[in-house]
Amino acid sequence: MMRLSRLIPAFFAPFALAACVQPLGPNDYSAFRAADPHSIAIVPAVNRSLEVTAADYYLSTITIPLAERGYYVFPVYLVKRVMEDDGLSDADLVHSAPPEQVATLFGADAVLYVTIQVWESNYAIFSTATRVTIDYALKDGQTGETLWKDTEQMIYQPQSSGGGIAGLISQAVVAAAERAAPNYMPLARQANWFAVGRPGHGVPAGPYAPKYGQDQDSFPSAQ
Repeated sequence: MMRLSRLIPAFFAPFALAACVQPLGPNDYSAFRAADPHSIAIVPAVNRSLEVTAADYYLSTITIPLAERGYYVFPVYLVKRVMEDDGLSDADLVHSAPPEQVATLFGADAVLYVTIQVWESNYAIFSTATRVTIDYALKDGQTGETLWKDTEQMIYQPQSSGGGIAGLISQAVVAAAERAAPNYMPLARQANWFAVGRPGHGVPAGPYAPKYGQDQDSFPSAQ
């Protein structure tokens, strides 16, 4: 079951609209805390969208949110290169490989798998809506068990102020500008921050964060 929230991101132009899809109620972090991961390897994202460059662009956005949560994150492009050298150059192939095999390559405690479901910008003369939908799954590097998963959907639809003919012209210009250079990266970054940092649904503070082991109220365990 999911709930739609709306907000106005500070880094977007006025009247921007973003939305995140989030489940109701907190997750159970029993398995996560039992595994107690310290390091995370992020493998190349699977791209289900029609934008062929989405996965490469996305890869640069995910490291900082996890590092800020207190985890050691292996350099994403180094991970990609090592996997290519090991014969795992296709993202779908990487995602189908056992997490234990991937983790062993780097000595990682956990492996993060990302799937880009939507990465698109729809243009309709007076309005352009840019959307990203991203699935996340963090798996234990020893057992392959899923420790955490989430889905985020973000939407950005710029609008101009004013009415009449001048307002319509302004709105058409704004829509065309967004269509020419969609705000995918800010949306992806915001999706990552929501996914990783939201209390009850994100990732508990890692061993290099001040709140490590002290956020049980925000990230509860059933046991």
